[in-house]
Amino acid sequence: MLKTLGVALGAALLAGVGTLAQAASISGAGATFPAPVYAKWAEGYKAATGTNLNYQSIGSGGGIRQITANTVDFGATDKPLKPDDLAANNFVQFPTVIGGVVPVVNLPGIKAGQIKLTGAQIADIYRGVIKKWNDPLLVKTNPGVPLPNLPITVVHRSDGSGTTFIFTTFLASKAPRWASQVGANDAVAWPVGLGGKGNEGVAAFVKQTEGSIGYVEYAYAATNNLIYTQVQNKAGQFVSPTASAFAAAASGAKWQSAPGFYLLLIDQPGAASWPISGATFILLHKDQKNGKDVLKFFEWAYKNGDAAASSLSYVPLPAAVKDLIRKTAWSQVK
Repeated sequence: MLKTLGVALGAALLAGVGTLAQAASISGAGATFPAPVYAKWAEGYKAATGTNLNYQSIGSGGGIRQITANTVDFGATDKPLKPDDLAANNFVQFPTVIGGVVPVVNLPGIKAGQIKLTGAQIADIYRGVIKKWNDPLLVKTNPGVPLPNLPITVVHRSDGSGTTFIFTTFLASKAPRWASQVGANDAVAWPVGLGGKGNEGVAAFVKQTEGSIGYVEYAYAATNNLIYTQVQNKAGQFVSPTASAFAAAASGAKWQSAPGFYLLLIDQPGAASWPISGATFILLHKDQKNGKDVLKFFEWAYKNGDAAASSLSYVPLPAAVKDLIRKTAWSQVK
């Protein structure tokens, strides 16, 4: 995946590097979660306007650091900043798309969606308590499924990651021991496992390691043909990760009552909701030199990018939410 996404980003995001003197350019850095859709949008925007987007897929933590240091025109994060942090840094924050974080496995003879996991079971796997795939707890949840007698290799993120924030927030909501021993953040002290950089790195590790489990944004699972699991949601239903399941989780989102658009979509109600869903966000300074150019890109994406987002199983924002963003967040950029 690293090679594949690298080629895609090189072609779509860095196109025209040799002719920057002749073409306008904007820069961004951060979350790997939305990198596939930003690559698609960058390609379309370049074709429509001639403007290049140079986006560095380095993780949410890196995006926050780079926009704070003014080394890029915008930062991208899946872990939204709280209103106090936005005010302290003179930031504007707004969402772009909604997606899902998906457990993925590499197990012989197992098909996508065949294994069912609860949040507590995933937490115990990631704590190193459930060590083998044919553990009695997993067998009980998966009657008739040929769970192999293989040790579980845990794969997690090695970098500061909004995907990790979404994933660990879900685990903390389902497992008290995870909440007290590990917690929920963009970087945690993992009890066990191998670390991969970015969604790309986790996907690559899982693909090459038999018996492994990892977590990635859905587009990376689909692109790499990884075997995803079902996960039990708040309604007690085991659901598969699909765009409709992500949309179900986002259907009750009250963006209008979320200061700074700080809103989490973890374990939302509804029988069809994917429980590990989340939005991804953009950060920029209110008085940033190229702020208006950044907004032109995302205005184009809001108007023209929904089909590309849907093709990658992201959920576009509703028109009313886009209007709210234009009137509130974008109006603050000078």
